[in-house]
Amino acid sequence: MNAPWKSGLPGNRDPFAAYICDDSSLDVLRPVVVELGWQPEKCNKGGLRNAVQSLSVSASPAILFVDLSESGDPLNDINALAEVCEPGTVVIAVGQVNDVRLYRDLLASGIHDYLLKPLSAQQVHDAVNQALAVFMAPKGGDADAARRHISTAVVGTRGGVGASTLATSLAWLFSDQHKSPTALLDLDVHFGTGALALDLEPGRGLTDAIENPSRIDPLFIERAMVRANDNLSILSAEAPISQPLMTDGSAFVQLEDEFRQAFEMTVIDMPRNMLINFPQLMADVNLVLLTCELTLASARDTIRILSWLKTNAAHAHPMIVANKVQPSLAEISKADFEASIERKVDFVVPYDIKAASNAAKLGQVFVDANRASKATVAIRQIAERIVGADVDDLAAGGEGKKSLLSGFDFKALLAKKSKAEPETAG
Repeated sequence: MNAPWKSGLPGNRDPFAAYICDDSSLDVLRPVVVELGWQPEKCNKGGLRNAVQSLSVSASPAILFVDLSESGDPLNDINALAEVCEPGTVVIAVGQVNDVRLYRDLLASGIHDYLLKPLSAQQVHDAVNQALAVFMAPKGGDADAARRHISTAVVGTRGGVGASTLATSLAWLFSDQHKSPTALLDLDVHFGTGALALDLEPGRGLTDAIENPSRIDPLFIERAMVRANDNLSILSAEAPISQPLMTDGSAFVQLEDEFRQAFEMTVIDMPRNMLINFPQLMADVNLVLLTCELTLASARDTIRILSWLKTNAAHAHPMIVANKVQPSLAEISKADFEASIERKVDFVVPYDIKAASNAAKLGQVFVDANRASKATVAIRQIAERIVGADVDDLAAGGEGKKSLLSGFDFKALLAKKSKAEPETAG
């Protein structure tokens, strides 16, 4: 996203040019170009290398479509394209390789978007509209452009550890106590409790987004999200359990992108299976709140998820939260848990069943219904840590961590636990 073509204005150059390898894609592209009032002659036959040759001797356009289909080394060729593109050019790549890692690498290199063949007119139209929005966005000197955005993914290592309770509580604290415009995205499409915790009807916003990703734009966000208070909007769903989740994850990525433009804080209640199915969702997440419990299974899965994050989302800062902790009844001690995951637990949230029941009865989020609870105090500390964090510091915090491939002997720990149980009973 930091390539030279993203940093300037288009000036008086041509608004558009395309270098496409196949006739069928050109046949889709040309009518859209004509509809936008541009010259169809700017749709050239040929791929990325043809674009590099042409633009090395001519001015680059404001919006450039370039085909990667015939490129043996797309990333290296993209760097060659960056050298001949003038500042201000927004590049949209077209290709036939459906690979998440390639997609992320292309975006990191500065490409605005990557479209998969076969192209559709609606797909091209949406990509061009989004590219045009780049030129309407606030420039580097504007105050709004300098406003930071922190995206926090709350992931539970096991079911029932209270990740959703933390997600809704943090979103409420960001919006109510810290007065930050906040979006809460509940990605448990079939069984999510984000709207339920806020005593709201989820609406069809999230399911509509999944079914029609091309509709996602600022107006869609404004209409689809359910407002919980002046600063908090939620996108949740209760999709029929007879219908499987039919998506490639592109809708979720687009939603995250719109949230970055419209809000200061994003909280994503992210089921752990989403990490596996849609790793691209982590591309712009700043912080991962890994919610765990003091059990053997949770220790094992904390190690596995931390290792996954190190490989797939090294830029994201992991924060370990032990939730619903009852020291006298814990399966393993906090010290043993920390030894097994080879790092400290950042926050401990005590178990408070009465407070949880009270929140459910009142139809309020946990921290709103139980302001004096010790658990609420801990959650407030987490919120203050996140709000007070610097985005660059969060990114740096995700690097240089100790190896997560622990040699901890779980069998020995289990034997130790079993030996201790008769003594406790006696």
